[in-house]
Amino acid sequence: MDKILSNLGLCNRASGLVSGEEIVCDYLRKNKVVYIFLASDASSNTKKMILNKASYYNVEVCESYSSVELSYAIGKINRMVLGITNKSFLKILKK
Repeated sequence: MDKILSNLGLCNRASGLVSGEEIVCDYLRKNKVVYIFLASDASSNTKKMILNKASYYNVEVCESYSSVELSYAIGKINRMVLGITNKSFLKILKK
């Protein structure tokens, strides 16, 4: 597992991220998401909705990981979308 994925687990344990399509969209509307991880194997509808909302709210999206990798990193099953809510964790993830 690479450094970003292991740091996602830490971020999750510290309540620095939200997961799930609807929750991430809700946090986007409230301007509480600073970065999004979108599973590379997400459905086309999910990708379209998340990419459109992220573009509208000017939030960067990473599509480099599969749902299995993202889910394993945070210890939950079947996660397609993760939203980073803490700017300090975003700095750690981007190092």
